[in-house]
Amino acid sequence: MSQSSAEQTDVADGRRRRGQDNRARIVAAMLDLIRGGDVSPSAEQVAQQADVGLRTVFRHFADMDSLYREMSEVIEAEMRAMAAQPFQATDRRGRVIELVARRGAVFERVAPFKRASEVLRHRSRFLQTDGDRLVAALREILERELPAEVAEDRLRLEVLDLLLGWESWARLRFVQNLTAAETRRVLEAAVDRLLP
Repeated sequence: MSQSSAEQTDVADGRRRRGQDNRARIVAAMLDLIRGGDVSPSAEQVAQQADVGLRTVFRHFADMDSLYREMSEVIEAEMRAMAAQPFQATDRRGRVIELVARRGAVFERVAPFKRASEVLRHRSRFLQTDGDRLVAALREILERELPAEVAEDRLRLEVLDLLLGWESWARLRFVQNLTAAETRRVLEAAVDRLLP
């Protein structure tokens, strides 16, 4: 007895939904493992965390870069939502200082992933490119918000770009062991001194 075309369509739709669900679970599992402190989880760990077979992981992600790409899309969506919030400050100087707190919130959220990408960057062309793209996007936002006289002052622009980058935040937080609030205050004080 053959299946009707409607039954075949239902079966195909069910497989497609299961496939999409498994793929989402694999990405979520990788994100959870990294959030938990494992900077380089194995495919076996991801499969176990996602409650899928190891073959399922490899069926959905032929290589780690494809998994990193999907993880990056999830993280980038979170970052865009945070960045889209309107500024409270009405003047450019205030908005630049406000960038410290905004970026701090984003950096705190993505810190496990940034640290993992630093470990894995040498093995992944995608992570190298993605990291460079983030740096360029952050600089573009900074240049847009700076008062014109500061944006045109190359030395101050470079110092501000450094201060408001991930590396400065990470150094203060994870090497100098400051709290997020202390880190924000240090960077706000430094930025304040560079603005007219």
